[in-house]
Amino acid sequence: MANKLIVTAAPHITSPDSTQKIMQRVCIALVPTLIASVFIFGINSLILTAVTVAACVFFEWAYCKLMGREIPVADFSAVVTGMLLAFNLPATLPWWMAIVGAFIAIVIVKQLFGGLGYNFANPAIVARIALAVGFASRMANYPKPANGIDALASATPLAVSGQLGAGQYVTLLLGNHGGVLGETCAITILLGGIYLIVTKVISPMIPVTYLATVAVLSLLAGKDPIVQLLSGGLMLGAFFMATDYVTSPTTDKGKLIFGIGLGVITCAIRFLGTMNEGVSFAILLMNLLVPYIDVLTRQDKLGIAKAKKEKEAAAK
Repeated sequence: MANKLIVTAAPHITSPDSTQKIMQRVCIALVPTLIASVFIFGINSLILTAVTVAACVFFEWAYCKLMGREIPVADFSAVVTGMLLAFNLPATLPWWMAIVGAFIAIVIVKQLFGGLGYNFANPAIVARIALAVGFASRMANYPKPANGIDALASATPLAVSGQLGAGQYVTLLLGNHGGVLGETCAITILLGGIYLIVTKVISPMIPVTYLATVAVLSLLAGKDPIVQLLSGGLMLGAFFMATDYVTSPTTDKGKLIFGIGLGVITCAIRFLGTMNEGVSFAILLMNLLVPYIDVLTRQDKLGIAKAKKEKEAAAK
């Protein structure tokens, strides 16, 4: 009876979910794409993923050990970062370059800013951009599919998007073309994204808004919207990277603005710039704007707006 009345600090609404459970679900959602990449590019895909995951976990453990912090390896966030980093790399990338990317993602982007929850941008995105700038030729060295099934001859579909038609839609869906691990098989990425939405790990607001914006702008620009949606890292970015809790808005209105902004920047880079892809830079730029979006779209505290209106009315 003495424990019937328990007074504690807010919040009073609890959830059975934890960071570990959420991250494990993200890993599960990424497994189909990992299997598809191994089928498409061979065992190098699995080895590269194992290297990036191991490196991310090691760097997180080592940094926290060195700084005397609590070691958060068990929350699986480093594992997710390692898998996403691998999915942003070509299967032929030397392992030591992948380890450099893991160091940038975990130590520089995540831990130096305070660890999980304090990073200013998605660690895997920043690592990919850093590797693309520092090792441009190796990052653009896309291997041809190892299975030899109806493969596109080009390095990446976005490079020849104007030459693709309805006959190549199946190829784009199955991922039998050049590219990084996570921008090939659109079907497995889509299945993983649906799993995250069904399990309520992510909200559909950002990915749906992002993809819809790209589709509309592609039509207005005279591009094939299906090719634009299924090519490049758009699906991976929309479902797995733009929806990162730390670097995306918290309000529904903010998520809507965030998704539209991602679509506009992606299409601007793809259609007006000299690069074929624009997802990584779009996500990074919008990550930097998230604090301002949250401030502009945050909900008023309960009772504050009403009290302010009553005060203004009394003053008149």
